[in-house]
Amino acid sequence: MQSVVKAASVGQLAKASCLGVPANTALPAAAVAGPAKTYKKVGTQVRSIHAGNVDVPDFSYYRRSATKDPTSDNKSSIENRNAFSYVMAGTLGVSGAYTAKALVNQFVSSWSASQDVLALAKIEIKLADIPEGKNMTFKWRGKPLFIRHRTAEEIERERAIDASTLRDPQTDEDRVQQAEWLVILGVCTHLGCVPIANAGEFGGYYCPCHGSHYDASGRIRKGPAPLNLEVPVHEFMDEGTLIVG
Repeated sequence: MQSVVKAASVGQLAKASCLGVPANTALPAAAVAGPAKTYKKVGTQVRSIHAGNVDVPDFSYYRRSATKDPTSDNKSSIENRNAFSYVMAGTLGVSGAYTAKALVNQFVSSWSASQDVLALAKIEIKLADIPEGKNMTFKWRGKPLFIRHRTAEEIERERAIDASTLRDPQTDEDRVQQAEWLVILGVCTHLGCVPIANAGEFGGYYCPCHGSHYDASGRIRKGPAPLNLEVPVHEFMDEGTLIVG
């Protein structure tokens, strides 16, 4: 390092330069001319460029027609270019929204009930198979379903009850669509036990687990149950068929 500093102080540093010129071309005079007196020219390297064999890429095919002319004004084509950008952005936005909607629908539909569950969503019952004064039990959605063919005496007795005196006030008319048919779920509203039909102090249903008594309209009359037996959604058809669900 000391030798380099000493050489610089006496002006003995050399300078090398590199110059690229086309092939078969004489070296310019400026390339061999000596620089300032401080430096001493010791060599020049010449590298030839074979211009005839170099392929210059042409991207004019990918350019817009309005921008191919280098002398054209950029402001004259800004409206067309903006319109193209807006159309592309709108198309991509609509396509993205449609794709997102399809994905969300597919995801939500995967949560829906399977075909075997939907098949049990409704049950069809022939009312002619249930004699008057009897209660029949069916299975619906994994729960016991009570269908009671009530007699005229039961209908008259239940409709004579003052609903305001009941724990869960409901009139008999509010719980049945046809007076002779009572459709309820056989699940006690206390702890989910299955009551016994045609039993209890009121001639309706009795839950032996904790002593809840229901009348022939499925209303709680005695015991710990807080609510009446649930009435599911049902519909009577013209051919004497009941559809529950």
